[in-house]
Amino acid sequence: MEWDHPYFRRKKPEEFLQEIAQSGKGKLKLYIGSAPGVGKTYKMLQDAMDLRKEGKDIVIGLIETHGRIETEVQIKDLEQVPLKTIEYKDRSFYELNVEAIIKRNPEYVIVDELAHTNIPGSSNNKRYMDVEEILEAGINVLSAVNIQHFESVNDIVQQITGVKVRERIPDTFIQKAGEVQLIDITPETLRKRLLEGKIYSKEKIEQSLNHFFTLSNLSALRELSLREVANDVDEKIEQITSDIVNGPIGVHEKILVCVQYGPTAEKLIRRGWRMSNRLKADLFILNVTKENTNTFNESKKQIIKQWRLLAEQFNAKFILIENTNRKPAYYIINTAIKNNITQIVLGQSARSRWEEIRKGSIVNMIMRETSNIDIHIVADGR
Repeated sequence: MEWDHPYFRRKKPEEFLQEIAQSGKGKLKLYIGSAPGVGKTYKMLQDAMDLRKEGKDIVIGLIETHGRIETEVQIKDLEQVPLKTIEYKDRSFYELNVEAIIKRNPEYVIVDELAHTNIPGSSNNKRYMDVEEILEAGINVLSAVNIQHFESVNDIVQQITGVKVRERIPDTFIQKAGEVQLIDITPETLRKRLLEGKIYSKEKIEQSLNHFFTLSNLSALRELSLREVANDVDEKIEQITSDIVNGPIGVHEKILVCVQYGPTAEKLIRRGWRMSNRLKADLFILNVTKENTNTFNESKKQIIKQWRLLAEQFNAKFILIENTNRKPAYYIINTAIKNNITQIVLGQSARSRWEEIRKGSIVNMIMRETSNIDIHIVADGR
């Protein structure tokens, strides 16, 4: 066989090193659902039983049964690693015992409710961070999460349901999953399960039916789940293709998101991430401030810190520029040219109509001074 044929290219040394480093880590299998009650945990436990029948060493690290009888029946036949007790505000809480799992060193471990925030006093702030430790130790993990906990769809979920989801997972962590399985049932079936008391206790049924579990909400969340998993499949196919075909496919896009100190900034960043993820593009986040950064008050420092955290989660480059009496468009244009930006994302409220009359439109200035750059104006309510 001709190994130098373009369809069977030689791997670079750094690619071999990366494969060796990855080979020592555990593999993550993720069960994704559109809403609570679709059957993620049940399916995960079914697969666990199949693995045990195949002779695999598999244990439960943590399972939330939520009082569901079918789930409680399944866990009886699997070994459970005792949870870690943490005392907080004169109460006892039980969290995933990462140290005990690593010491037990099974081949597979089940860790439910991936988006959970740990009790203060835990070694990690979030459960997905616990899972990262377990994977680093070479243990395979089966875990489950609902679509509304993905960081990049946070604003879309809030728009659909009216609920702000506080427990979120970076998409960069989700992309580590070696296998993703969508657990999908129709909205009608899910509402029927709710009415039968298979998801929540009786006192929560009526409220859930009229709020989160409406047909329109469930249909929209289902569509969102299908799209996200389809995108994950596309990415994995593209990775396989890039291992066979030498060189990138298509033009490499670079996206610049411009943010201000307002309620829409994080929405813009997430919108930029979704665009960059679809296009396999580099993401840049720019803030032009009129103040000296050393004189920022505590509120602005916290905002900048949050933007930097989001940039880190999304593998984006955060750029903070002090405005020295030039128009904001000047810095946007300079940043775009310097970084070979192909698309710019601006908020609708980047400048009021009166400011545009007095000082000129930012969009017009960018279009006049650049070429081959697409500009996206994102409405404040989206």
